[in-house]
Amino acid sequence: MSEIPIPSQSPLFHAMNQERYTRQDKIKEIEKATGRTLIVYVANAAHPAGGLVSEDLIPFVDLLDKKTGIDLDLMIHSPGGDIDAAEKMLMICRSRSKTFRVIVPNSAKSAATLIALGADKIIMGDTSELGPIDPQIAIRRADGSLQWHPAQSFLDGLEMIKESLKQEGELFPAYLPLLEQLNPAMLDECVKSKERSRTLAADWLKKYMLKDRPEVAETVAEDLADARKHLSHGRAIDYQAVIDLGLSAELLTPDLQLWSAIWRLYCDYEFAIRRERLVKVFESNAVSIPVSIA
Repeated sequence: MSEIPIPSQSPLFHAMNQERYTRQDKIKEIEKATGRTLIVYVANAAHPAGGLVSEDLIPFVDLLDKKTGIDLDLMIHSPGGDIDAAEKMLMICRSRSKTFRVIVPNSAKSAATLIALGADKIIMGDTSELGPIDPQIAIRRADGSLQWHPAQSFLDGLEMIKESLKQEGELFPAYLPLLEQLNPAMLDECVKSKERSRTLAADWLKKYMLKDRPEVAETVAEDLADARKHLSHGRAIDYQAVIDLGLSAELLTPDLQLWSAIWRLYCDYEFAIRRERLVKVFESNAVSIPVSIA
C-alpha cells in the first residue's frame, strides 16, 4: 500500500488554515519553476492603512529569516507610502540576496516603484503597472487614520493661494483649511521628500539595474519624479513605458504558465484581503503574517 502524505499540523489547525497552506504551496511551485526564493507583500490599496509604513519592517524581515546569499524575488502589490520604509525594505532584500527581482502582478506605486527601481530586473504582465515616484505626505484624519497626498500637491496648492491673493487682494475663505495644513515644517518636508525620492531612485539605478548606464539612471529618476509631467500620482506606467524609459524588465504573457501561476497566487491574496478584512499580507513558503483591519 502506497504511503499517504499527512500534513504535520493537527487536523483541525490545518483545516482552519487551509487557504494559507494552499497559497504557500503555490509559492513553492513558483519557486520550483524559477529556482529562486519568493516572498510576498500584498497590501489592501483601497484601505487608508494600506500604505507602506515602518511598522511593516518587522513582519517583512520575518519572511527572510535565516536566508542569506539567495536569488530573491519579491512579489509586491502596494499603493506606496513611506520612502524611508521603502529604503529599508530594499536594503534588507539586497543584503540577503545575490540577485534581486521585483514581480508586479498588479500595481507597485510610488514608494513601491522605488523598491522596483532598486531591483536587477522587474517582472511584469499585461496587468502590471508602476507609477510616478513623487512622494506622498501623510495627514492624520480626525479618526486617527492616515490619508496620503502628493507632496507636489501641497506645494502647488500654496502657489495657487499666493497667486489668487496677488490677483484678488484678499484670501478666499475656502483656502483657510488648506493653509492650516501648510505650515513651514510641512512645506519643508514636501521639498525635501521630493529631492530624496529622486536622489534615491538615481542612486539605486546607478548601483544596480543601470550600473552600466549611469546617465540613463539620472534621466529615469528625473522623469519619474516629475509630478507636473505625469499630472496624476496614480498614472499607470506599463511594461512598454518601462522599457521606453530604459529600465530592465521582462514581460510574461498571459499564456505562459509562470505568469498564470503568479496571477492565480495574487488573486488568492485579493480574495483573502476582501473576505477576511485584511490590510496587508506578508507571506513566504514557510511564514504567513496577515494584518487585520482594526
